[in-house]
Amino acid sequence: MFSGEAEIQARRRTLAVLQDEIRTVLDAARDLSQAYDFLLQNDQEGLQGSIEKIRKSEDDAESLRRTLTRELGEIGNMLMNREDLLRTSYDIEEIGGFISGTAFRFKQISPKILKKHDFDKNIRELIDLSIESVNHLNRVVHALSVNPLQALEMASEVQKIERTVDHKYRVLIVKIFKEINSIKDLIVLKDIVEEIEDLSDRCLTASDSITIVALGL
Repeated sequence: MFSGEAEIQARRRTLAVLQDEIRTVLDAARDLSQAYDFLLQNDQEGLQGSIEKIRKSEDDAESLRRTLTRELGEIGNMLMNREDLLRTSYDIEEIGGFISGTAFRFKQISPKILKKHDFDKNIRELIDLSIESVNHLNRVVHALSVNPLQALEMASEVQKIERTVDHKYRVLIVKIFKEINSIKDLIVLKDIVEEIEDLSDRCLTASDSITIVALGL
């Protein structure tokens, strides 16, 4: 096989693993939405089931990142942007970690607290926006193997979503400190919205990493 063909095959393999990883994280994000529904319904069994699915997705994402690490190690210097690919994979893996951390905190808050102060709707908005961000990131990663230039254009949308999340996060944090008297509930709610905001931030970081990858393809 010619060296150019070998490089193309190596790139395809690594991008395929990266696509599987972001798809796994997207599944976890969707499960987070379902977990939140179970929380509001006070369905502890359903909530626990969703948390376990998210944990499995988190483990699967880590496994795929390890697979990519091995692939890049075997490829060696054939791909010039292998460090950028690995950095992107780590960023995607961390998104799964924030999703798992958010779901874990759902078990520590009462749905009554959320509904009493209308926090349920505010948090739902943040979750939906974060899922949209992960979903868009998924499309950007898949565009890498088809049209890297398109991936560059699509990446900017992740930044727009992150800005919206950041604004809503700041408004919600002020509301939490103003309306929640219980120290425990305040801490848990603050942790939940911060995890979601961090999730969105990490999507932006991953998007920036993908931009660097796209420039090297």
